[in-house]
Amino acid sequence: MLDSKSVEYADIGVDARPELRREMTEKSGRRTVPQIWIGEHHVGGYDDLARLEQLGQLDELLKEVASA
Repeated sequence: MLDSKSVEYADIGVDARPELRREMTEKSGRRTVPQIWIGEHHVGGYDDLARLEQLGQLDELLKEVASA
């Protein structure tokens, strides 16, 4: 979805890096991947990202972060 919007992002693999997985879990309160942040805003997983898109809120959030 982010590729289709030409959004640059970093995919940080945590599967083989327990220290990063621990950090992700502490920050998000969730253990599953992916966990998506847009700027400092924790979106959640892919379903949460898709819900933002369906509600028409994703583009606005992306604009806010791009202008910051």
